[in-house]
Amino acid sequence: MQPLVLREDTDGLATLTLHRPEKLNALTVALFAELRAHVQQLAQETDRIGLVLLRGAGKCFSAGHDLADIAHGEHPPQPHFQADTIELLANLPQPVITAVHGHCYTGALELALAGDLIVAAESAKFADTHARWALVPVWGMSQRLPRRVGLAKAQEMTYTARTFSGREAEAMGLVNWCVPDAEFDAALDRTARSILTNSWFSLRANKRLYRETEGLPLRAGLSHEIHRSEGRGPDMAERIAAFMNKTSKLA
Repeated sequence: MQPLVLREDTDGLATLTLHRPEKLNALTVALFAELRAHVQQLAQETDRIGLVLLRGAGKCFSAGHDLADIAHGEHPPQPHFQADTIELLANLPQPVITAVHGHCYTGALELALAGDLIVAAESAKFADTHARWALVPVWGMSQRLPRRVGLAKAQEMTYTARTFSGREAEAMGLVNWCVPDAEFDAALDRTARSILTNSWFSLRANKRLYRETEGLPLRAGLSHEIHRSEGRGPDMAERIAAFMNKTSKLA
């Protein structure tokens, strides 16, 4: 049986690929089970994995929650299994990039929003279609979407259920940037390499600070940073020494 989520590691980057291309990577309980196993493993591998990239195989990121699965009656191994899996992904110690091309609808958008950064191809199509199917979010849409784009824009997406292009998503702040499809893979590679050249200690520590202080009043957030920041990393001295050595050679 073909795996539903593929993992490939390259130079500190772990790429997770949703792998139901014949079904437009529609999300099933079985797919979430495989995704969860990968995420739990990655959380234990901070020494060799500094960044995680989530993407879809074939024509799109994902068409969303598999409606056939819903109609037939799903049997997750525990209550709130899919939502908890998305939360585990969002809370990975490593930064997470979601790469979206083609469809990214409803449940797929909830999954994509677990990424710290979202990169879109111009072919990307985003929509929250819960209302079209008489559904209400249970995987995080009502919380993560307005935090990403603001309440008014989130309400527009939710109430109209209309589709937004990759460029529209970029304009509203849903994605960090949008690139032509022909440049998509190269842009992802450049971004990943750029991030991975930085201190993995700092990447994890900064992600933790953002997560722990989100929603706090400014004074409380500043106090948290001052008193609970991890400060200097174990690779600080080495990095500064390498920089000083490089500049001295250029002098």
